[in-house]
Amino acid sequence: MGVTTVRLQADVEQHLEAIAGRLHRSKGWVINQALSEYIEKQQLEQERWKQTLEAMESAAQGKVVDSSEVHRWLNSWGTENEQDAPRSGR
Repeated sequence: MGVTTVRLQADVEQHLEAIAGRLHRSKGWVINQALSEYIEKQQLEQERWKQTLEAMESAAQGKVVDSSEVHRWLNSWGTENEQDAPRSGR
């Protein structure tokens, strides 16, 4: 495990100490948990952004589905004749 030094604002340090005390954990443990959650969130946001750019490129290439087909598909959900998701014509 690596070691990193961080300068904290006084109010952040106070909150960190309070949380660590309440959880009966070290400040290092709380910081590690917080950073792990932050990194995971950033990775998810990066993946969503990548998917958004890919979807925009796909739409720019005309790979789209007519809204009436989407509505028909959605209206079929939960029925005996549930349809497969519509696909673009390309």
